[in-house]
Amino acid sequence: MSERRRTPRPTRRYPWLRPGGANRADAAPRPAPAPPGPPRDEQRTAAADGTPREPDERSVVDAAVYRDGRRVGTPGTLAATYRRLREETGAMAWIGLYRPSEAELLSLAEEFDLHKLAIEDALEAHQRPKLERYGETLFVVLRAARYLDAPEEVDFGELHVFVGPDFVITVRHGAAPDLSAVRTRMESTPELLALGPEAVLYAILDAVVDGYAPVVAGVQNDIDEIETEVFRGDPEVSRRIYELSREMVEFQRATRPLVGMLHGLMAGFDKYGTDEELQRYLRDVADHVTHTSERVDGFRSALTDILAVNATLVTQQQNAEMRALAEAGFEQNEEVKKISAWAAILFAPTLVGTIYGMNFTHMPELDWVWGYPFAVVLMAVVCVSLYAIFKRRGWL
Repeated sequence: MSERRRTPRPTRRYPWLRPGGANRADAAPRPAPAPPGPPRDEQRTAAADGTPREPDERSVVDAAVYRDGRRVGTPGTLAATYRRLREETGAMAWIGLYRPSEAELLSLAEEFDLHKLAIEDALEAHQRPKLERYGETLFVVLRAARYLDAPEEVDFGELHVFVGPDFVITVRHGAAPDLSAVRTRMESTPELLALGPEAVLYAILDAVVDGYAPVVAGVQNDIDEIETEVFRGDPEVSRRIYELSREMVEFQRATRPLVGMLHGLMAGFDKYGTDEELQRYLRDVADHVTHTSERVDGFRSALTDILAVNATLVTQQQNAEMRALAEAGFEQNEEVKKISAWAAILFAPTLVGTIYGMNFTHMPELDWVWGYPFAVVLMAVVCVSLYAIFKRRGWL
């Protein structure tokens, strides 16, 4: 390593190395599951002969040295990668890491002169999407996303990329994106890979942006389902709208900064002499990310409108229920009135009959010839009078 310091590798101007700090946006990634492949615990186990593995091997997913767009070496450790890169004239190292340890990042910082602030960001993760330049090294933070069909939710990952004169280092925190596919694609097109680290950065940006398409399709399908549930009166739809709205906030924070970052890179095409082929590729990526950002903004607006419609429908349903309860109460009150009126009418003859049925000896009407007709007429008059009164009041 000291030998490399004494004889530094020749540097060249990179069109992708632009002043950073101009494109910043908040982002709050949530924890993501481990990527496909061997579990992290398996990567930390001892070698077959029982000897402990070197720290360099803990999180190195793939490390390769390329010259003229073709792989010329696949070192097993970071130290071996350093040595091979020094031995190859005009070569480029591409090192892929997954949740590296502090010792591994410090080793990379010492070898490639990485800034300590960028190392801290890469170690702690949970950074917002941004683009920073530290000397000849460009540091890029990206937020990748993927749609999970089973739980119907969006899973976010974080990717840190260091781009230097003759190296590319990717530090992945999450399952997305699948950088192995990016490496395979680049190795299958050596003429593109021969353009150097800036071509690798383009490929990574393209993979991240392309990964947004399935997310957009999945979210669109969720919104269609939510609209159906809203008009069907599903009681759980409000919770689903809220959860999807939160995911769209995170998605917006992941995509919106990319628009400014890519336009900033395109603004430096002439100044830094960017290759024409890479210019076309980058413009294509910028178009895609702009389209995605607009779709995400539309999703947020749609979810806000759906939530408002759902609140209106819930209020209407509650009003209808209250109206139905009021109508039921009114009808019940009318029935009570009728029952009370007939009970009062029937009570009058019952009272008269009860009095004359007591059979006391000294009741004057008992020996009266007109006593029975009088009692019957009295009961009829009282009943007719009560009926007329209740009828006039609308109880009957």
